[in-house]
Amino acid sequence: MEEDTSPLLVPVGGDENDIGALNIQFNPEDFKYKRPFHIEPTNIVTVNDDTQRITDEASAMNKRIHYYSRLASPSDRALVAPDHVLPAPEEIYVYSPLGTAYKIEGCTDGYGKNSSIVTIFMIWNTMMGTSILSIPWGIKQAGFTSGIVIILLMGVLTLYCCYRVVKSRAMIPLTDTSTWEFPDVCKYYFGSFGQWSSLLFSLVSLIGAMVVYWVLMSNFLYNTGIFIYNYAHDINVTDIVPGTNGSTKVICPGDAGKEVPGNRTWTFASTGDSGFEEFEQLWSKSKTVPLYLGILVLLLNFKSPSFFAKFNVLGTVSVIYLVILVTVKAALLGFHLEFDWFKSTTYFVPEFRTLFPQLTGVLTLAFFIHNCVITLLKNNKNQESNVRDLSIAYFLVGLTYLYVGILIFAAFPSPPLSKECIEQNFLDNFPSNDIMSFLARIFLLFQMVTVYPLLAYLARVQLFGHLFGNVYPSFLHVLVLNIAMVGVGVAMAMLYPNIGGIIRYSGAACGLAFVFVYPPLIYMISLHRENRLTWLAIVIHSTIILLGVANLIAQFLM
Repeated sequence: MEEDTSPLLVPVGGDENDIGALNIQFNPEDFKYKRPFHIEPTNIVTVNDDTQRITDEASAMNKRIHYYSRLASPSDRALVAPDHVLPAPEEIYVYSPLGTAYKIEGCTDGYGKNSSIVTIFMIWNTMMGTSILSIPWGIKQAGFTSGIVIILLMGVLTLYCCYRVVKSRAMIPLTDTSTWEFPDVCKYYFGSFGQWSSLLFSLVSLIGAMVVYWVLMSNFLYNTGIFIYNYAHDINVTDIVPGTNGSTKVICPGDAGKEVPGNRTWTFASTGDSGFEEFEQLWSKSKTVPLYLGILVLLLNFKSPSFFAKFNVLGTVSVIYLVILVTVKAALLGFHLEFDWFKSTTYFVPEFRTLFPQLTGVLTLAFFIHNCVITLLKNNKNQESNVRDLSIAYFLVGLTYLYVGILIFAAFPSPPLSKECIEQNFLDNFPSNDIMSFLARIFLLFQMVTVYPLLAYLARVQLFGHLFGNVYPSFLHVLVLNIAMVGVGVAMAMLYPNIGGIIRYSGAACGLAFVFVYPPLIYMISLHRENRLTWLAIVIHSTIILLGVANLIAQFLM
C-alpha cells in the first residue's frame, strides 16, 4: 500500500524537530479521511504542560481506524468513521507517530467560532455596500409604492436563491463537499464550463464593484477638496444650481442653471480670490481628480491585503453614520409626499413607473452575497441555525435599505424641488459645504481607499489562480494587472461618473449567474437525479431563471 507521507502535525513558528506545544493544523481537503483521532481521557497515561503520552491500546486503535480509512478513496465514505461516533470538538486529540497526543484548540469539521449574532452581523456588514447610496434614486425610478414592494420582493427572491446556494453542497451524494465553495458545485454539475463561467461572473461582480468604488472615491475626494479649499480661503464658490432656502439646504445638481418655479437658485460669489479659477483647473471632478486618485491607489495595491483588512470596521461605521445622517435630515426637512399612481406632476413622480427595472438591477447587487455566503456560514458555531441566521441577516439588510430609501425620498423637499432631482448618489443632493455630508464623504472615502486594494487582490487571486495556478506569477504580471484595473477605473470616472448605471449593469450581469440561473438550475438537476423533480418545481425555478434573464435585458432598454 502506498505510504502516506503527509504529516498529521504541522508545527507553526518554530523548529520542525521541536515536539513541544504545537499549533495543530489540518489540510481542509483531506480531513475527512485523516480525522483527528479521539483518545479517551483514561487512555492518556501522563499529562503535563508539554505533551500527553498515550497507551499502546489507544495507538493500536488509531492505526486500525487509519488503515480502514486508506482502503477506499476519499470520496467513498463506506469505510470512514460516521459522524455520530466522533466526539465533541473540545474532546478531540490528535495522535502523533511520536506516540504523543495533542489537544485541538478548534476543529475545522463544520464547526466555527462565531456565534449566531456575529454571523448575522458579518453577513449584514458584507452585503451593505455602495448600493445603499442609490436606493433612494431607484425608488424614484420605480415609483414610491412600487419601489417599496420591489425591495421586499427582491429581498425574498434573492434570499431563496441564496438558500439554494447554501444547500447545494448537501445535495451532492457520496462526495465530501465540506471544503467546497459554490464555484466547485458549479464545476461538479457543469464541468469546465461551470468553473470558468462562475469565474467570469465573479470577476464581473468584483470589477463592477471596483468601478463603482472608483467613481465614488473620485466624487468624495473632489467634494472634500472643494470643502477644504473654500474653508481655508474663506470663500464660497459653487455651481449655479436650484436649491432650497433655510439652514438645511438641498440642491438639484441635475438641473444646474434651470429655474424651477418656487425654487431659489442660489450662488455663492467669490470674495476676490483669483486663485479659485486656477484651483478649478487643477481640481477637476472629471479631468484631474481621478488621475490623482489613480496614482495613490496604484501605490496602495502593492501593500499587503492583510493590512487593509484591519480597516473593515470602517464599513460598519460608515453605514451607521449614513443612517444617522438620513434620520437627522428627515427630521429637519419633514415629509413631502403626494400619491398618484400614473400621473406625473411638476414636483412628484407617480407610484408606478416603467423604469422599475433600474431598481431591480440595483437591488440584485445590493442583495448579492451568493458567491461568498458558504464561506461566511462555515464559521458559524451553530451550523443548524445557518438558514435562520441567513434569513435574519437578509431581513436586516432589507430593513436598512427601506429605511434609507423611504426617508430620503419622503423627506426630499417637493416643492420647491422635484422628486426627479434625487441623484444616483443621494449625498450629491447636499452641497459640499454641508458638514454632515462632508463627514459622510470622509468616512466613505477612507473606507473605500482601504477596501479597493482588497477587491483588487481578490480579482488577482481569482484570475491568476485559474490562468497560472499561482496567485503571484511574477511582479510584472501583478504590475500590468494593477495598471489595467486602475486605468479602467480612471476612464470610467472620467467618462461615465454615474454609479446608478454601473451598479445596475454589474448587478444584473453577475446576478444572472450566481442568483437567478445556477442556484435554481442546480436544484432542479439534483431533484431530477433523485427522481423527485415535479412540474411545480420546474415552473417555479424556470420562472426565476427567466426573471434573471429579463432583468439583464431590461437594463439595456432603459
